[in-house]
Amino acid sequence: MKLPFYARILVAIAAGVGLGLLAGPRAAPLGDAGRLVITLIKAFAAPLLFFAIVDAFLRTSFRGKSAARMVAVSLINAVIALTIGLLLSNLLRPGEASEALRRVAGASGAPAPAQKLDFSRVLSGLIPTSIAEPFVENTILTIVVLAVLIGAALRTVRARAPEEAAAIATIEHSVAVLLRVFEVILFWIIALVPFAVFGVVAQIVGQHGFEPFAGLLPYVGVALLGLAIQVFVVYQAWLVLAARMPLRRFWTHARDPVVYALGASSSLATLPVTLRSLDRLGVSPASARLAACVGTNLNNDGILLYEAFAVLFVAQAHGIPLDLSSQILAALACLVAGIGIAGIPEAGLISLALVLGTVGLPVDLLPLLLTVDWLLSRARAMTNVTSDMVVASVLERYREKDSADPR
Repeated sequence: MKLPFYARILVAIAAGVGLGLLAGPRAAPLGDAGRLVITLIKAFAAPLLFFAIVDAFLRTSFRGKSAARMVAVSLINAVIALTIGLLLSNLLRPGEASEALRRVAGASGAPAPAQKLDFSRVLSGLIPTSIAEPFVENTILTIVVLAVLIGAALRTVRARAPEEAAAIATIEHSVAVLLRVFEVILFWIIALVPFAVFGVVAQIVGQHGFEPFAGLLPYVGVALLGLAIQVFVVYQAWLVLAARMPLRRFWTHARDPVVYALGASSSLATLPVTLRSLDRLGVSPASARLAACVGTNLNNDGILLYEAFAVLFVAQAHGIPLDLSSQILAALACLVAGIGIAGIPEAGLISLALVLGTVGLPVDLLPLLLTVDWLLSRARAMTNVTSDMVVASVLERYREKDSADPR
């Protein structure tokens, strides 16, 4: 465990290749390790999402113009990121680039009918017949509805009934503890990912050779292209047009947290470096903490863009067309899942498993995607850290304008 996570993944890939070459088709049962890890992730991610949202309602306070601006800028960035992910998948169609990858996914040669979505059925499905049902079915939109209702109700009781403050404080503490418990469980499950990668690589090499892995090159390339567009086009536009900040000055100070995120693979772990860099950039502590601390679950454009792209990649590899309504539902599921569990290690992979279940897509390819997720997770973290700094810079610009306004 002293080895960094990416090093353990690389060791697992090398060991899986060796065993696959030696054992051939006899290595097929090892692929069950990957499916087992994905199953465990789906089982524990749903309650984690629930407690994360309730905890956010109990602990987060949004007040004033700055908070409203932070939410607005973050949501605009999120919509742009989701749109970029969906557009690149639809235009470049990386999931169809490799026949070998499609064979692993089990796609047939005949085109499947496009999956259509009945929005009335989706809306009715948001209303559970019991509180336990959404967790059994892993329907994340319904889980979010329950979490929002319960979180809002607890806030209302706390505000209107001061005599219940002690009881609410106990509930708040219990929710925080349960959230931490599920975080620890998922941390343990993520620690099993190298073993899952080992088994999946051994199975695929033994049965199909190296061709399926070549199909992952378009997957990685298009994902990195989308993240680069978000960082070097969308964020630069915010800096020039809204923050009115010289790009050279911004990147001089953003370099340290971006490089740190590359190594840590986590925007949350990079937070102290981000705050220090924002201070050197001249951003006030109020704007920095609002964007990077309070807004940490909103500024996750890297995760959202990746998930929107990956959902369509999986659908294309399985030969399952998704119509526009299904893609919109997938984008909404990406948004709520990404916001809910953004601070968890490998959050993009965890929430992707939930999103695929929401849209009704198989998760068979997820173990194969684990082999390259160590690289994409770093790119996602770098994007999220840049988002924190850009939003903070925009908020600081408007804070200065508000201070200068005599009204």
